[in-house]
Amino acid sequence: MKKRITLDDIAREAHVSTASISMILNGKHLNRFSPETIESVYTIARRLGYENKRAKWTNNILLLVCPSVINPYFATMIQGMEQEAQACGLQTMLITTYWNIDRERWVCEFAKDPLVAGVVFAMIPQQPQLVQKLHETIPVVAVGDKQNELGIDTVDVNNFKAGLLVGEHLLDMGHTHIAYITTSLNSQHSARVRRYEGIKAALKQSHRHDVKIHLFTEEISAETELHTVDIEHRTGYKLALRCLAEKPQVTALVAINDMVAYGIIDAIKDSGHQIPEQYSVCGFDNIYPSNFTGVGLTTVEHSIIQRGKSAVRLIYNKISRHDAASREHDAGAVTRVEYQSRLVVRRSTMYRLPHKPEGV
Repeated sequence: MKKRITLDDIAREAHVSTASISMILNGKHLNRFSPETIESVYTIARRLGYENKRAKWTNNILLLVCPSVINPYFATMIQGMEQEAQACGLQTMLITTYWNIDRERWVCEFAKDPLVAGVVFAMIPQQPQLVQKLHETIPVVAVGDKQNELGIDTVDVNNFKAGLLVGEHLLDMGHTHIAYITTSLNSQHSARVRRYEGIKAALKQSHRHDVKIHLFTEEISAETELHTVDIEHRTGYKLALRCLAEKPQVTALVAINDMVAYGIIDAIKDSGHQIPEQYSVCGFDNIYPSNFTGVGLTTVEHSIIQRGKSAVRLIYNKISRHDAASREHDAGAVTRVEYQSRLVVRRSTMYRLPHKPEGV
C-alpha cells in the first residue's frame, strides 16, 4: 500500500515546522514566510505527492487577465501562472483586455460564471472598483504595486528598492548626471514612479552636490501602447535622442523597463556613440532578450515567472478554502507577498571615463 504523505514528511524535507507547512499549504499568514520558503514547500509537496483534502471543488477554471500578450513582461508572467495552475489542477483561460475599459467590465461579469473558480490580474484594471466589487463574490489576486488599498491579495516587488539599486550602482560607477527615460509617470503605473523615486533617493543619500537626475517622459495612450508591438522601443529611441541633444552632460541612461532600454541602446549606437565606453544604460525586469542585446543589458531581476506562480498559489489557497467560515475569515485578511529585487550587472554599464571623448 502506498504510504500516505503527511505534513510531517514535507516538514522534514523543507526544514521548517509542521505548523509552518500547514499554514503555507492552507494559505494562512503567508506574510510570515519568504517567497523562497513558500516556493520550496509547494515544490516538495508536489514531488512527494501530497494531497490537500481541503482543496476539493467543482469549479476549476482560473481566469488569467492581462493587458497584453505581445509584451514580453506579461508573456513571461503568464507562463509562470499557467505552469503553477497546471500543477494545482486548475484549468486556465487567458483573457487580454488591451486596457479597454469595456472589456475589463466584461471580464468582471464573465467571472461570475459558476465554472470560474477565481481571477488573477497581471495588472490592476483602469477601474479598480471593478476588482473590489468582484472580490466580494469570487477569489481575486493581483500582481502589481500598492494594490492592498483595494483589499485584495497581491504579489509585489519593491520598485523603490529596485530604483535605489540602480542609482547606487551608477553612482559607484562614477556617473553624476543620470537620465531617467519612461513612457509615463502617472498613478496608473505606480511602478514607474517608485523606480524614479528610488533613483532620486540614491542620489540624495550620496550627499553629493554634483549629482543630478534628468527626467525624459512621453505620455502615450494605453491602446497605442498595447496594440503596437514596438511602441516602448520607439519611445526609448526617441527620448534617448532628445537626451543626447539636450543634456550632453548625461553619461548614464536608465529606462523604465528593458524594452525601452533596447530603444535607448539603438539610439546611442545609431548616433555613432559607444556603449558602455561613452554611455551606460540600465533597464528593469530582466526579460529574456536582456542578455542577447549585443552588449548585454544591466538590469534589475524581478522574478517575473515566480511572481506569476506565487499569484496562482495564493488564489489556489483561497479557492481551496471553500467553506463559508473560511471565506468570512478571509474577507478581513489581506496577504501581500513581496519579492526582492536583484541587480544583474552586464556589459552595458562601466566606470565613467574622466572626460567624454571628443564630439560627445
